[in-house]
Amino acid sequence: MPLLILNSRLSIPNNFPVLAQVRTMPQTLSPQAAIARLFTSPQIQSEWFAPSFLSVAPLTQIEEIVKQINGSLGKYREVQQEGDRYLIIFDRGSVPASIHLDEQGRFVGLFFGPPRLNAIRLEDAISQLKTLPGDVSLFVSKNGTEQASLNPERPLAVGSAFKLAILNALTRQIAAGQHQWSEVVALKSNWKSLPTGILQDWPEGSPLTLSTLASLMISISDNTATDALLEVVGRDAVEAFSPHNRPFLSTRAAFILKNPENAALLQRYRQGDETTRRQILLELQSLPLPGVEMFAAGKPLALDVEWFFSTRELCQLMENVAPLPLMQINPGIASPADWKSVAYKGGSEPGVLNFTARVEDEAGQSYCISATWNNKDAIDQTRFQGIYNGILLGLKVK
Repeated sequence: MPLLILNSRLSIPNNFPVLAQVRTMPQTLSPQAAIARLFTSPQIQSEWFAPSFLSVAPLTQIEEIVKQINGSLGKYREVQQEGDRYLIIFDRGSVPASIHLDEQGRFVGLFFGPPRLNAIRLEDAISQLKTLPGDVSLFVSKNGTEQASLNPERPLAVGSAFKLAILNALTRQIAAGQHQWSEVVALKSNWKSLPTGILQDWPEGSPLTLSTLASLMISISDNTATDALLEVVGRDAVEAFSPHNRPFLSTRAAFILKNPENAALLQRYRQGDETTRRQILLELQSLPLPGVEMFAAGKPLALDVEWFFSTRELCQLMENVAPLPLMQINPGIASPADWKSVAYKGGSEPGVLNFTARVEDEAGQSYCISATWNNKDAIDQTRFQGIYNGILLGLKVK
């Protein structure tokens, strides 16, 4: 996936010579001039970037990022300085950026924040979403009442947004007195999954409260914390919030099923009924995780091995847990400066993207916006995120 906009940042070293210059650059080259050249020149030159930058972000990757931004936001207009950061203005929106040049005027640091389209009316956002290839769903509510939607009942793969269902099951059991947030469990080896997250690297037996596990599951999408909580609350309890996922997969099971070395097992899983699938999940417990490099190619892989929710369902799950303090840790792609409160959980893998946020303004009006895109080919995250942020901005200015 392109470097641009995964969790609000993009790292690219920055360097911006005058068009006539190729090998050398004046020390007086400003960050504004460097950015202007990057987005207006017919061809990006490697000489604009320090070798240390290109060792991390190849020129082809930089070209793809610039192409995505231009394609989503239109023609470059100007750069505005905001303290030690910059705002890059385009015809249809803007991108916040942090820019660092060396003494030769070459990029040594370049960070792009989430692109923000100019405020979009809901009907215009739906029109734009309809042009995307594959399957798209949108649900927008205000104070719990539907405001706009596109295929809101269609269950689609949502990546880690499924973790909202586990949190709902946990909060229900805590309310019923079955568990407490302060309850401590010891980290088990069979809970360990692949990243995202940090707990996969922690020693077995590490003591963790349920509050810590839930916070890691939501704020950094820790897969090991997720599988731990799935076992703590029980698969049946989570399935009560997840009608399209029977049996409900752990992240570890999903990774093992997606492993091409387990193709025969995957075929049995696909062809099996619910009883057969539950039996296969027991068989998976003795199999090792694949290497994380298996997913590095960025190509969609067994997208039927996923978690399926409609955007209407995700907003309901979000409304249930939005008041929890842990939902405020990571605002995701929503800007906390724009809202009194932001609760967020998204999800992605190659071919799958979901953003779900519940925001509240200073007047006490709350909005839930859930958008999902599935496609058998790679997804243009910049474009989809730009539309989503345009919706948020449009709701803010109402």
